[in-house]
Amino acid sequence: MHPDDRVPDEPFTWPEARARGLTRKRLATYVREGHVRRVLRNVYVAAGVDDSLETRVAAASKVTSAWAVICDRTAAWLWGVDTFEFRELEILPPVESFVLRGHTRTRRLGVAGGVRDLASRDLVEIGGVTVTSPLRTALDLACTLGRRDALAALDGFMRLHGITREQMHRELRRYRGRRGVVQARELVQYADPRAESPGESWTRMTMIDRDLPVPEPQWWVRVDGVPTYRLDLAYPKHKVAIEFDGREFHEGDVRRKADRARRKWLHDHGWIVVVVTQHDFTPARIEEWTYEVRDALRIAA
Repeated sequence: MHPDDRVPDEPFTWPEARARGLTRKRLATYVREGHVRRVLRNVYVAAGVDDSLETRVAAASKVTSAWAVICDRTAAWLWGVDTFEFRELEILPPVESFVLRGHTRTRRLGVAGGVRDLASRDLVEIGGVTVTSPLRTALDLACTLGRRDALAALDGFMRLHGITREQMHRELRRYRGRRGVVQARELVQYADPRAESPGESWTRMTMIDRDLPVPEPQWWVRVDGVPTYRLDLAYPKHKVAIEFDGREFHEGDVRRKADRARRKWLHDHGWIVVVVTQHDFTPARIEEWTYEVRDALRIAA
């Protein structure tokens, strides 16, 4: 329970907080200090509440109508594939909520959407909220997001929900003529459930778009036959590794020291390691680190 009993133990909106006696200034202070987190636009939850599917559904129910179907990035968020994080949005986008043809679209602050044709197999009800299925959500995002985000979404749905390339290829027949379907068909062939973070997917997509060979995700380096070091991306035959380092902002000195020791071992045993961070996706930085990879492959060849 939050130490301030005016903060409920379930998701709440600003009007609900005000009705309990919280001022907007106090709520903003709690958010800034990390006591309350904002989970959707205009929806909050106490920091101690688990980030579970049930909590996310309860949050979404606060800003959607009875006829609404939650789609796209908001649906992905409900399914645990958080596209908001790797797009680095400081202000959360509106809840993406559509209605089936014949119903009035939702008109509410913090909610975006319109009318969409969806088949019954596209819909799943969770806790009284209707959301597009993992398969439908993944393919919708593959059509609408930028290439790096789209691949990250496909990777995430494959990893978390067991979706296969075969399922996606079959379902894409329904998308014929839809805007973005050409991109979706291409990206499905590169999607891989072994990717463990959006940053790894971004890195792999960037390498593919720069005509580098497709690397192996999550490759284990064995020491005396024992799997010891796992690499984000690797060209095992060439002993070239590409590591997406997203840990600098949320892990301490102990982990960084372990990373240095690990990379030193790899270097001492003939591996070339190229490190990529979230800041390395500007055109200039992409040019630099993909050249490093290309050069490493030439050296190792």
